[in-house]
Amino acid sequence: MTTEEKIKLITRNLEEVLTEEELKALIDSGTPLKHYIGYEVSGILHIGQGLYTLMKIKDLQEAGVEVTVFLADWHAWLNKKLDGELETITKVGKNYLMEAFKASALCVGADPEKINFVLGSELYQKLGLDYWATVVRVSKATTLSRMLRSTTIMGRKEAEVTDSAMLIYPAMQSADIFMMGINIAHAGTDQRNVHIVARDCAVELGYQKPIAIHTHLLQGLLPPILVDDSETGKKVMDLEAAKMSKSKPDSAIFIHDDSETIKRKINGAYAPEGVIEFNPILDWVKHLIFYEENTTFTIKRDPKWGGDLSYNSYQDLEKDYAEKKLHPQDLKLAVAEWLIKKLEPARKYFEDPKRQAALQEIEKLTSK
Repeated sequence: MTTEEKIKLITRNLEEVLTEEELKALIDSGTPLKHYIGYEVSGILHIGQGLYTLMKIKDLQEAGVEVTVFLADWHAWLNKKLDGELETITKVGKNYLMEAFKASALCVGADPEKINFVLGSELYQKLGLDYWATVVRVSKATTLSRMLRSTTIMGRKEAEVTDSAMLIYPAMQSADIFMMGINIAHAGTDQRNVHIVARDCAVELGYQKPIAIHTHLLQGLLPPILVDDSETGKKVMDLEAAKMSKSKPDSAIFIHDDSETIKRKINGAYAPEGVIEFNPILDWVKHLIFYEENTTFTIKRDPKWGGDLSYNSYQDLEKDYAEKKLHPQDLKLAVAEWLIKKLEPARKYFEDPKRQAALQEIEKLTSK
């Protein structure tokens, strides 16, 4: 595979690459490409974290990148997730979250056996003082105000940072990148701040500057919350509130949801007729269904309403929707059926009694 072919695979469907020139130089140097994406052990896996993330991981695998999913149990402990006990969080990371990512890989055709899973607590035990010394060095190289701004990666506003332990969270995330020798750091756009911290600290601390690749954040299914943009004064969507959330189950499709649950959630989703802006169903069609090139998406309709519609591009579908030639209910039914079929391997994977027990345990923890 040529450098250009690798770059196309690694960077397609991204919101941002920091930077493509650095990525080209890295590939041309012959240095092994080492990727990571990290997730808190904090709840059941939805399609934004599972399905969408694994689509990009499949691209990376095809480009010859060594892929790592980091199960961030210490970060979840700092962020007061699940029951707040590290022992519980670590157990859930091993028994549920790792298996959920493997199930997601099967749904998109990625190879779960070629994903390197790293549990934070095991990494820190292995590295010992070297790791914690790196956390301190990152902290010394970063101002207090910048560290506070970076805590938004925890899904919290600055005012919600209630104890000083939370302030080391961004420093730990940067140290994770350095200590695992990562040269491609992968996350949603909400993690941009900490990647900038890591990139800025890298040279000063004697590490390779990681390339950062940022994916779109899939919109949740609930009506958007609009806020005033401080720069333009226009109404914009509150991105944090708009994300799929484990705490708002009807905002998300979880990878092992059954078919009736998927249909119910999609049927109740915000999708006004003819409205493109802030429409989560269209957002999912664009970023999930049309992720692959040369996709054909067929929408079944009764002959009395004009019969079936087939689309080879998202742009054509959006145009028909805006012109009210495509009704929201018809689109919702087609999206639900696509998701039911796509997630079938995950549902089957979690029929295993041990995996089912792990799922039930985390459902119990997150329902409190």
